Amino acid sequence: MLLPESWLRTRVNPEISTEELAHRLTMAGLEVEGVEPVAPATSNVVTARIESAEPHPNADRLRVCQVNDGSGQLLQIVCGAPNARAGLVVPLARIGAELPGGMKIGPVKMRGVESSGMLCSARELALSEESAGLLELPGETEIGQDIRRALDLDDHVLELKMTPNRADCLSIMGVAREVAALTQASLAPLAFEPVPVTLDERLTVDVQAPDLCGRFGGRVVRGVNAHAQTPDWMKRRLERAGQRPISALVDISNYVMLELGRPSHIFDLDKIQGGLAIRWARQGETLALLNGQIIELAPDVGIVAAGDTPESLAGIMGGEASSVTLETQSIYIEAAFWHPESIAGRSRRYKFSSEAGHRFERGVDFQSIPEHIDYITRLVIDICGGQAGPITDEQVSLPARPAVKMRLSRCRRLLGIDVTQDEVAGIFEALGLPFVLEGETFSVTPPSFRFDLNIEEDLVEEVIRIYGYERIPERPPLARAKMRMRPEAKHGPHALRRVMADLDYQEVVNYSFVEAAWERDLTDNVQPIELLNPITSHMSVMRSSLWGGLLANIRHNANHRQPRVRVFELGRVFRRNAAAEDGPLGVQGVDQPLRLAAAAWGPALPEQWAETARKVDFFDIKQDLIDLFGVQADALSFVAQPHPALHPGRSAQILFKGEAIGWLGELHPRWVRQFDLASAPVLFEVAFDALVQAHVPSYREVSRQPVVQRDLALWVDEAVTWQSMLDTIAAERLQQPELAIVRDVRLFDVWRDAGTAVEGDDKALFKKEKSLAFRFWLQDTDATLDDARVEAALALLRDALVRQHGARQRV
Repeated sequence: MLLPESWLRTRVNPEISTEELAHRLTMAGLEVEGVEPVAPATSNVVTARIESAEPHPNADRLRVCQVNDGSGQLLQIVCGAPNARAGLVVPLARIGAELPGGMKIGPVKMRGVESSGMLCSARELALSEESAGLLELPGETEIGQDIRRALDLDDHVLELKMTPNRADCLSIMGVAREVAALTQASLAPLAFEPVPVTLDERLTVDVQAPDLCGRFGGRVVRGVNAHAQTPDWMKRRLERAGQRPISALVDISNYVMLELGRPSHIFDLDKIQGGLAIRWARQGETLALLNGQIIELAPDVGIVAAGDTPESLAGIMGGEASSVTLETQSIYIEAAFWHPESIAGRSRRYKFSSEAGHRFERGVDFQSIPEHIDYITRLVIDICGGQAGPITDEQVSLPARPAVKMRLSRCRRLLGIDVTQDEVAGIFEALGLPFVLEGETFSVTPPSFRFDLNIEEDLVEEVIRIYGYERIPERPPLARAKMRMRPEAKHGPHALRRVMADLDYQEVVNYSFVEAAWERDLTDNVQPIELLNPITSHMSVMRSSLWGGLLANIRHNANHRQPRVRVFELGRVFRRNAAAEDGPLGVQGVDQPLRLAAAAWGPALPEQWAETARKVDFFDIKQDLIDLFGVQADALSFVAQPHPALHPGRSAQILFKGEAIGWLGELHPRWVRQFDLASAPVLFEVAFDALVQAHVPSYREVSRQPVVQRDLALWVDEAVTWQSMLDTIAAERLQQPELAIVRDVRLFDVWRDAGTAVEGDDKALFKKEKSLAFRFWLQDTDATLDDARVEAALALLRDALVRQHGARQRV
């Protein structure tokens, strides 16, 4: 936003410099990105009148002018401008003058005629890039005054970068209110004197969409002269604010928008058939806009229509059909309040922006519409003439402005300073925020032009903006040098990440939203949590497993010719659960547990000479999982179970202390083909809560006795699992005191026979069996074990396995 300083100082004129003004605005949250003078420096350039302009005797395109510069003596100046004529008031660079660019003026002879100065164009004064001749000044301009004073060229333009919440400052008056509060300077309000009503004519207005338009005002003005010239002072202010003057009626509308923050629209009344209807557009309707663009309207776009014909895009831009021209004689001035949510995003949909839409989508004052219509009407009548009818004011659905409470104690706590009650009250009064004081609680009713005041923290921000961030004392933070105990019974997420990195995995961070097909295929989740506004069509649901992202990582690396990939992710998954309650870190109906997942693909080991190359398999990743749990791996067990994402014969459910915590297995061949991978990745996913509990070491007497090793090989049915036999051994060790000497047991060999013949009624049957070889470590803390005690312990274990699993000892 471009803000001419001279225009601002007509409303509030604090006794501070331009630099100080820019600094205070920036510190108050209205960032000043730059301050530029409206014109470069010049010297000895004054206003002058051409008294006569005669043809040059030796040049067809030159004129010899006699110029009055107010000194009492006419100056002879040769000029080649096409508009040089008698009676014209123009800028004159006297002898010794210095113009922008370093040009210095001296006496010269042009085709034999002496010239004592130079008559200047706007381009030569660096006021414009274009030049059609001399810069023509109003005829009543005082002769001989410095051109900088005559044109206010010592003015500056401030470029403000507004935050989206401060729509109230998108105007001269809005910034003036801020400056008055910051500097305690008096604010000169505009006088909105009612315009005499000399016509008894109204235009029928039907607001059919209260959710689009909350208030609609307007009036008829007839007998205007659209050919009237926009006053120079208004043109100058518009140009410095970044607006190009077009015509008097258009310029007045733009001027009031910049001065008061009130976007308005002026219709050519003779082009409107019937009354106006404010409604949502119908599918298939089109509208030709003022910028020449023809757009196809949608049902969520608001319009102002005359009969069934759309005339303007509500709150954004007028239509070409009812626009004012130089032939316009009757107009309808419209000023309305459009709900911000009904305007936001509409102009961007049609790939353009407008000053009106920029303001309405942020919120515009809805209480001052009649006064602003009077102000616009006054300017129209003063500049273009005409007669005005009464104001139509349709109030349909104005926003509620509930009071916002701010506790003084809360304000002090957030700011870290002891602002007094009187200081806060003075700040609210300076900002024009009406309040009621209840004890130490301020109850502020936001004005109709402040849409950014909704919660307690908004009021705290207002206090510190005006109080001054620079007044907050600099106090270095105090940190107590207190050693905190590291919880030995818990693993933090960073510790788990380090363990995974040590196991040769690389961490990845994937989006929490994934393809719906992943949820259906990989997790059998037919009702995933859908996103209302997905960033892309293939990321439309919340993940209930981390595997989809890891498989996408593997596919991406495989496509880039990476032969070996090992990745893991620690992140949240999202599942429907009616029992989940709302809370500071929870959402009602949604579980959000943390999970740790990993995937490995390609060779089990990096390429090397010492090991034969082989693909990673189920048992490699199972060992990684055991290493991840560390000393607590004894509480892990694996039960063969099918999973929709995993190979039917190479998948297992992971149990920890008897509770299911996740899955481990090789990716199903169907999904291997779908992800276009040369071999199957192996994956696991476990609950973070199971990993967070660490094993706390406890003292156990170290035996001085030797360890005894014994092996036991048993035939069991092919369907008997190692895990079930291990569970039997563990249960027996707990029940039999004699087995306290068994320190450890491991499976070290599995051997399968082709089959054992079994006699049947008709023919021999074959029963498939396997041989499992166990190795036991036995040790006592008090005495050396003898063979009898060892054999007795092994016999108990063997008998339990025979009894529970039908095992028989292999001989």
